[in-house]
Amino acid sequence: ILDNPSVGNYEELGELYSEEKSYVRARECFDKAITARTNMPSPFYGRALCELQLGDYPAARADLERVLSFDPKYDYSRAPGLLAHAYAQLGEKEKAARLFEQVIEGSTLSETQYNYANLLKQQGKTREAREMAGKILNKKATLPRYLKRRERPWFRRAEVLLRQLPAS
Repeated sequence: ILDNPSVGNYEELGELYSEEKSYVRARECFDKAITARTNMPSPFYGRALCELQLGDYPAARADLERVLSFDPKYDYSRAPGLLAHAYAQLGEKEKAARLFEQVIEGSTLSETQYNYANLLKQQGKTREAREMAGKILNKKATLPRYLKRRERPWFRRAEVLLRQLPAS
């Protein structure tokens, strides 16, 4: 970076810091990677992921909205799912629910399903929340081992969520 402080190098460094879970430093790198002429979603998305980890939901919302202006289904519909999650965290529950419903139609990401189940729980929609958490756990039976390992944190979270919900 010191030898060649280009935008692309800062973006790459931001991704490396993100992998190390050094989100503050990663965010600083993504800030430097974004210029007035930035015309691609990846640095905004990288920064939004850091902002979500840091709990800066207003900034994450702005960056994710910018990402979706480039590509409404960016990162296999993970970006709109994360935007819906940011809306929910900011108290915009109706907006979040509408976006989650759109995303869930075409996405099977456990992260999105879990975040939606959490929103449903907050809205008092116990039956729907249980169904969504159940969809996550139903994947266990058919996933290959390497995907089960990757999905394990979402399985655990879904199990905890189900225990928190009253039986219907």
